[in-house]
Amino acid sequence: MDAVSTCEIPVVPAIHPAVLRRHSPMAFEPGAEISDDALDTILDAGRLAPSAGNSQPWAFVVGRHGDAVHARIVRHLAGSSARWAPDASAIVVNLARVLVEDTDWEYSEFSRYDLGQAVAHMTLQALSIGIDAHQFRAFDREAVAAEFAVPREWEVTSMTAFGVAAHAAGTVAGVARERRSRGDVTWTRVRADEPR
Repeated sequence: MDAVSTCEIPVVPAIHPAVLRRHSPMAFEPGAEISDDALDTILDAGRLAPSAGNSQPWAFVVGRHGDAVHARIVRHLAGSSARWAPDASAIVVNLARVLVEDTDWEYSEFSRYDLGQAVAHMTLQALSIGIDAHQFRAFDREAVAAEFAVPREWEVTSMTAFGVAAHAAGTVAGVARERRSRGDVTWTRVRADEPR
């Protein structure tokens, strides 16, 4: 099979190292800084994600540790995320466009799905440049929308904390990495070596 790709193709198909390394740390190095160039690269990865009809129904509020936007975001975190997220180098509020402006018409039935793709692209791009990410929903959505004057056609959907995972005794505190097996997540499939 001749494949054309912009990525290096291994001889034996393998999971990309960034995907293997991805986890959701619950402790970040509080002194780790993130540069404008790194943030721009992460945001560009989200900007370049695919979307239904190229609708690009996403927007981001970006707060870097120590700046005024970060302080405005942090005040609306729930107790569970307030224990770890403020130490991240940046917190990004992820917005989905859900309505056509000045109407009650749905903008795109795929807008939240598309936002998820954009955030996933941002997460993997961050990992590729040495920055860990934790996506979360433990915050007051309505308060964040009011804080940043988010119009009603946009939904404050989730947040992502970006930074360097804190290591204590050689381990990283985070959400469990156990996953269901490939067989468990595959609803139906005919393998190439099975009769069709």
